[in-house]
Amino acid sequence: MTDKPSRLEVFKKMAVARPGDPFVWYALAMEHRSLGDLPTSLRAFEDVRDRFPDYVATYLMAGQVAGELAQFDVAREWLTAGARVAEKMGDSHAHGELMSALGSLPA
Repeated sequence: MTDKPSRLEVFKKMAVARPGDPFVWYALAMEHRSLGDLPTSLRAFEDVRDRFPDYVATYLMAGQVAGELAQFDVAREWLTAGARVAEKMGDSHAHGELMSALGSLPA
């Protein structure tokens, strides 16, 4: 009987196989988050941003992870940058979500 690979292992292999697919890298970062490894998740979101700076969903999720880590200044940076990207991309829905998340952060 063979062991079934974990979702994390699957996403890592997919990222190597499909390096130009932003969703695979985003899914890898999200999987770290779902496993509760928030520092690794945030670093993975940084990698997504560096590879695919216009992938808007990255900014909201990274902002949320930074908030969960109580890194509120970092969360503000992510959300503010994401709002700029969403505006540039013409994504008013994402822009609204990012601004709402930004407004919900503690002062």
